[in-house]
Amino acid sequence: MFADRADAGRQLGLRLEYLRGGGAVVLGVPRGGVPVAFEVAGALGAPLDVILVRKLGVPFQPELAMGAIGEGGASVLDKRVLSLTRVRQEDLKAVEERERRLLNDRVARFRAGRTLMDLSGRTAVIVDDGIATGSTARVACSIARKLGAARVILAVPVAPADILGTFKEADEVVCLATPRQLTAVSQHYRDFSPTTDDEVAWLLDASAERVQRASSASGNPGLDQDVQIHSDGVRLQGHLALPRPDAAVVVFAHGSGSGRHSPRNRFVASMLQQAGLGTLLLDLLSPGEELDRANVFNIELLARRLTAATGWLGSQPDTASCSVGYFGASTGAGAALWAAAEQGEKIGAVVSRGGRPDLAGPWLARVRVPTLLIVGSADHQVLELNRRAQAQMRCPNRLELVQGATHLFEEPGTLEQAAVLARDWFVQYLPWERDAPSGSAP
Repeated sequence: MFADRADAGRQLGLRLEYLRGGGAVVLGVPRGGVPVAFEVAGALGAPLDVILVRKLGVPFQPELAMGAIGEGGASVLDKRVLSLTRVRQEDLKAVEERERRLLNDRVARFRAGRTLMDLSGRTAVIVDDGIATGSTARVACSIARKLGAARVILAVPVAPADILGTFKEADEVVCLATPRQLTAVSQHYRDFSPTTDDEVAWLLDASAERVQRASSASGNPGLDQDVQIHSDGVRLQGHLALPRPDAAVVVFAHGSGSGRHSPRNRFVASMLQQAGLGTLLLDLLSPGEELDRANVFNIELLARRLTAATGWLGSQPDTASCSVGYFGASTGAGAALWAAAEQGEKIGAVVSRGGRPDLAGPWLARVRVPTLLIVGSADHQVLELNRRAQAQMRCPNRLELVQGATHLFEEPGTLEQAAVLARDWFVQYLPWERDAPSGSAP
């Protein structure tokens, strides 16, 4: 069971990790396949497009396909069906002209000026939210090959085993769940709400922005250096990675006494950097302060250190124009929300991983920035604390469960899922520059 299409896409992306860096193009089947494809494209660092197709039904038996058409004049015909049904050439032409008009209407609606991505010689990953009969998927794979794809991979969260066993239109099929009988794709989702045309357009724009950020980051090594930040008479040690001068910076608020060398947060930071985001991994306590365990739960002190770090970023030539977000883990999440509430518009977004947002106390209701709460489904006590905290929040917020994860996200694949959730949240809500107009964020 998948939580929603985004959850299915994240899981599918992890399964397809071997394609990362291979120049693949991810093609979502509108509408429902596009939210799944968006997550797959993010996991692979690949561009996202839609594949728009129309089936050509036999005139007197429309459910029987005698061919299909796609963009750019692409078409495929099933000579066997045409021979058996003896469809006349003029009837075939009439059906194709009618379906071509409908296809062009969809092109105008979904593309809005975007050009069809060139598939010549590339790997095309066809993604839908599930397969019932397989007819649409077969058509999409055939059209992708007609458009020049050298290799076609069909990737879906769920499909009946018997359909996949006869699927010859793709070079490879990747599927997470293969029940023997599938009466409805929706039964495998807790949330199967309809995807709108506007959502499809937004996801395509957001993906293009994500690819542009990553491309800019790879072409500019930027900064990667140790830093020191003064606060409360102590020098805090940190590490700043800035892919490019106008990259947004995510400041990490480590919890339970861990610091900038935390392997879990360094892993998450690497995922953010691949998406073109800057990161500041910071020791919120000095070595001497760490000896007093009470400081780990001194949320006011930790929040003050985060505020000092934000001020330091604003005073440096390389980061003065960068927008800032907070990533908090454990007690660090409470500090991140406290500091975000105090600083208002200076902070663009907050993500909590296995965090204690409840420790922000009265500041919790004053947070106004978009906040994502990520909790392991097996971290029962912290999950309940997050649900109570969410009920007090007045900002745009979401609670995401990583299935099977405990507090430290040590189970295979769970930390990757949390990192992808954090990455997508920051990419969505942090503009490239602090002074950028609000419409510039994806």
